[in-house]
Amino acid sequence: MRVTQSMLSNNMMRNLSDSYRNMGIYQDQLATGKKISRPSQDPVVAMKGMNYRSQVEEVEQFQRNIGEVHNWMDNTDSSLDKATQAMQRIRELTVQASNDTYEEGQRTAVAKEIRQLKEHLGTIANTKVNDKYIFNGANTLEAPFDISDLENSGPPSSDPVLIEVSAGVKIQTNVTGGNVFNQDLFQDLENFASALEGNGTEEELGSFLDTFDGHINNIVNERADLGARMNRVELIEDRLETQKISATKMMSDNEDADIEKVITNLKTQESIHRAAMGVGARIIQPTLMDFLR
Repeated sequence: MRVTQSMLSNNMMRNLSDSYRNMGIYQDQLATGKKISRPSQDPVVAMKGMNYRSQVEEVEQFQRNIGEVHNWMDNTDSSLDKATQAMQRIRELTVQASNDTYEEGQRTAVAKEIRQLKEHLGTIANTKVNDKYIFNGANTLEAPFDISDLENSGPPSSDPVLIEVSAGVKIQTNVTGGNVFNQDLFQDLENFASALEGNGTEEELGSFLDTFDGHINNIVNERADLGARMNRVELIEDRLETQKISATKMMSDNEDADIEKVITNLKTQESIHRAAMGVGARIIQPTLMDFLR
C-alpha cells in the first residue's frame, strides 16, 4: 500500500485530536470531581446515579417528616405534662377541701382556684403548634373547645393525624384529644367548684377524689401510648440515617472520580501527547521550500 504525506499528516492530526479529547475528559473530572459530566459518556453510571440520588432524596424527605413528627409529639407530651400537673393540684385541693375543718371562706377560695385550673386545662386543650391545634384530631384548623363554655363545647375530633416516616409506614403523631380533654372533665370540675360553694359534705367532696383520679389515669395512659410511639420514631430515625449513609456511599462510589487516579492518568496523557507531537514533527517530510533556503 502506498503511504502518502497526506495520510501521515491526517493520522497525526487524528491522534492529536484523540489525545486532546482524553486530556479534556481528565480535566473535567478534576474540575467537577465526577466520573462523567454528560449521560452520553457512560449511560450505566448516569442511570445508577439517578436511582441512588432518588433514594437519598426519599430518605431526606422522610427525615424532614420525622422532624415534623418530633415537633408534634414533643409539644403534645409537654402539654400533657402540664395537664398532669394541673390535675395533681386539683387532687391536692380536693383532699384539703374535703376536710370539715375548712371554713366557708376557705372553700370559696378553693372553688375559685378550681375554676382557674379548669380554664387552664381548657387552654392546654386548645394548644396550637405551627398554627395547628394538636388536640383536635385531623381538624387542626379549629379549636376543640370554647374557653367561655368548656362544659358544653367539643368533643374534639378523633381522626388520627398520620405522617409517613418510611416507605409504606405511617405514624400517628397526635393523641386522641377526647380521651384526655372532654366535657366530663370540665363538668366534673365545675360540679366540684359548685359543691364547694354550696357547702357540700365531707363525703360529697371526697367522692370527687376517685373521679379526678380517673381523669389523671386517662392522661397517664395517653402519655404512655405517646411515649411508645416516640420510641418507635427514634428507631425509625436511626434506620433512616443508616440508609442515607449507605445510599450516599453507593452514589459516591458510582459517580465520584478517583482524584489520585485521574491526576496520574492526566500526567501520563500529557507525556504521551508531548511525545506524539515530537514524533509528528519528525514524520512530516520537509517541503521543497526547505531545500531552497
